[in-house]
Amino acid sequence: MEVKIHRRSRLMQALSLILFLLLVGAYAQLEWRVPQTVRQSVVQGRGAILASDGTVLARSVDGKRVYPQGVLAGQVVGMMGASAGLEGLEYSYNSQLEGGEDLKLTLEPRTQAAAESALGKAVVKHRAEYGSVVVMETRTGRLLAAASYPPFDPNNWRSYSREAIRNRPFLDVYEPGSVIKGLVVAAAINEGLTTPTTQYDTPMRRYVGGRWGSTINDAVAHPPVLTTKQVLRYSSNVGMTHIVEQFPNEGLRNYLLEYGFGRDVSIPTVMTATGRLQPLRNWGDLVRATNAFGQGMDTTTLQLAAAYNALANDGRYVSPRLVEDAGRLEQREVIRPDSARTTRAMLQAVIDEGIPGQAGLAGYALAGKTGTAQVVVGKRYSGEIYNSVFAGFFPADAPRVTVAVMVHGAKVDHHGSQTAAPIYRDIAAEILSGWGTIPAAKAPETNNE
Repeated sequence: MEVKIHRRSRLMQALSLILFLLLVGAYAQLEWRVPQTVRQSVVQGRGAILASDGTVLARSVDGKRVYPQGVLAGQVVGMMGASAGLEGLEYSYNSQLEGGEDLKLTLEPRTQAAAESALGKAVVKHRAEYGSVVVMETRTGRLLAAASYPPFDPNNWRSYSREAIRNRPFLDVYEPGSVIKGLVVAAAINEGLTTPTTQYDTPMRRYVGGRWGSTINDAVAHPPVLTTKQVLRYSSNVGMTHIVEQFPNEGLRNYLLEYGFGRDVSIPTVMTATGRLQPLRNWGDLVRATNAFGQGMDTTTLQLAAAYNALANDGRYVSPRLVEDAGRLEQREVIRPDSARTTRAMLQAVIDEGIPGQAGLAGYALAGKTGTAQVVVGKRYSGEIYNSVFAGFFPADAPRVTVAVMVHGAKVDHHGSQTAAPIYRDIAAEILSGWGTIPAAKAPETNNE
């Protein structure tokens, strides 16, 4: 009897071991074999991502996702993991791509390459940490370039840090500084509060805000009396405090909202950050003054480009577009066409009379404004870390393209005119060359003797 029980016990143990091995085998099949087959079919049938001219930015080859252009628009395209998109458009449009639908972008490879090249050279030259550029087609809102630095190659995405993968033009939020002056002056002109020739007493410093106020300082030496045109030319903070002195708080804040600050950017599906405007209850003389020169508010490079594009587009804001046929454009009139044209002429003078070597191209009408913003570190403005910013458009009299640039943390020549403006100039040179635009002949000098 005991022998039978012992044999039966050993038989049951053997059967249990066999069943266990079968279960392990089934699990292995499920874990390693089946998903590999499914994964390959998912990748193989995934739609491609194309630039505006049909250049392939992402496609599936032999069950593997590949990115033929390497770093070109790497952060915008993003990357795919084992079976789904992880970042960028691969993530945002995962369901469409998974369904075999191709994605055609507005990006132009030549313009994207020019933006990435100019940005990369400047960041290295000025020993900065990172930067971003947006190039926008004025009338349509199509994004021709959205560049980030450091570069990112999605073919080898596992070897990059999270910071390198970041789509900086859409996601980095920062104080823009004096670049905002062009937009605020346009709003003041639109409201009849100033003209290009209105004069203001402009000492190098001025106290604003009463009991809870502060002293506003200028960084660039200038005459003691400036016109509005010269306030932009010399980037005078003191001058801006005068220009907005009679501007109602709610009115100025509403203009900034209409330019697109403090609200979401309307790009379907794509992940973007939203800059901040202080709530109206916080606004007083000092907040109004500091917002007039881009302090105490936040933006992204995408928002900045869209705002300046409203000036370029005769006062009409159009929402940026990254994917062709991605839906209806959001449009609204921010300022009248005549106000926009008046401001554009002053912004052309900013380059022609102020920084022709840094932002100008001989024989071409370029317009824009610099910004040099101190970065808040530990709740105080740093005296060592800056954002170098530029926003502009061209041709100045009939703009076709708007460009916004931001470089963070330049350790050599950190001013916007030194770091960001040359990036704009180099991108403009490449685009104008692509258009085959001939420079205007210099007007002959007249002899009055």
